[in-house]
Amino acid sequence: MTIAELWRYPVKSMAGERLERATLGPLGIDGDRLVHVARFLGRIATARKFPRLLSHRAVLGPGGEPLVDGRPWDDPAVAAEIVEMVGRGARLVRDDARAFDVLPLLVATDGAIEAFGRDGRRLRPNIVLGGVEGLAERRWEGRTLRIGEVEIALEDLRDRCVMTTYDPDTQVQDPRVLRDIVERFEGKLALNARVVRGGTLAVGDDVRLV
Repeated sequence: MTIAELWRYPVKSMAGERLERATLGPLGIDGDRLVHVARFLGRIATARKFPRLLSHRAVLGPGGEPLVDGRPWDDPAVAAEIVEMVGRGARLVRDDARAFDVLPLLVATDGAIEAFGRDGRRLRPNIVLGGVEGLAERRWEGRTLRIGEVEIALEDLRDRCVMTTYDPDTQVQDPRVLRDIVERFEGKLALNARVVRGGTLAVGDDVRLV
């Protein structure tokens, strides 16, 4: 197996950036989900309820700060758009502790994405492994990936949610996508993972399952 794709999402629930190399630490890929949308009482707004967030793309700028559609994440124009999408009081918040739904990494495989039959971006993976036959990932819970000095523990299969039903380019919703995941994959695709030993990853790196 090899690393086929690497993804980072500097702002939670926005479209992210595809990388050739990434540094992996205890909280996953450096720069991943540094910023999130906060609502009243500190609640986090996500694309599950506010799918228009997916129409904005976040990347890390040269100085390591997230950019939203090319603008600094704390630009007043970005703040106004967040309020317009999410509602009064919504704001972008930097959180260096990171706001993860489950674990810091999501690992997908080319075999499962092919079986899924749709754009793999709907799954919002951090790492996509290439050279995997079919649905082999479903037998990997509790095992470890070794990529050079890096070790990644695969905890369990990810329960998928309504975010998979939104087209990553148009945000048009197709409820059949989630129904299909439930019917054919028991509602689960890709693997929640945590970092055992960090380091540097690059597309094309060899991957061992142990």
